[in-house]
Amino acid sequence: MVNHVFPKINDVLYIQVAGNDQKEESFEFKSRIAEEDSQNFLIEIPMSQTNGHLKKLFLGEELSIFFMSEGGIKNYFNTHVTGFKEDNIRMVRIHKPARDSISKIQRRNFLRVKANLEIAVKHGANESRFVAQTHDLGGGGVSFQTQGSHSLEEGESLSCWILVPYKNGTQEHVPFQSEIVRIQQMENGRKLIMLKYERIADQERQKLIKYCFERQLEFREKS
Repeated sequence: MVNHVFPKINDVLYIQVAGNDQKEESFEFKSRIAEEDSQNFLIEIPMSQTNGHLKKLFLGEELSIFFMSEGGIKNYFNTHVTGFKEDNIRMVRIHKPARDSISKIQRRNFLRVKANLEIAVKHGANESRFVAQTHDLGGGGVSFQTQGSHSLEEGESLSCWILVPYKNGTQEHVPFQSEIVRIQQMENGRKLIMLKYERIADQERQKLIKYCFERQLEFREKS
């Protein structure tokens, strides 16, 4: 049986925030576990290792983290922000990883699920609109496929909403502002447009994360 090390109070965490910006994706933030409960760790506000600035995190934001164990071994896990606690100092609540998900190898797969949902997009000075199908979805961003007839560019801001169906039969319209971080030409002639959320209300992000968890459970039950 593999004996997985597990983070504990006072451990230093090296944090990478999910995104498609290479600079943003380096492990440049550092924090410490201050408290824990059954489901979460409470960590101090992460601080930049380069300039000492504090990093503001948002509900649902996806993180890749490593901590050191004996012999200087790096132990990686992925998690997401579940809330905040206002005490003498503000703390960030992050979801505890499953023991068997902690790895000596860095994994880049954040909470992202394959999802074929309807996304409505508004872009450009003339605010042209179109509807497309999402390819995958997560707490930090979404991608969708398009025929390529729409003149989209990397770095462009889009105003979007996604129609999100839940297992109980309800549906939600989730609006957000996003930025195109990458456009990839696909073999079928279509383009894959990858977005990160620029502005999204916490409660709207939570709706997307709830959908992702439901989908993950579905995949697990099928496998």
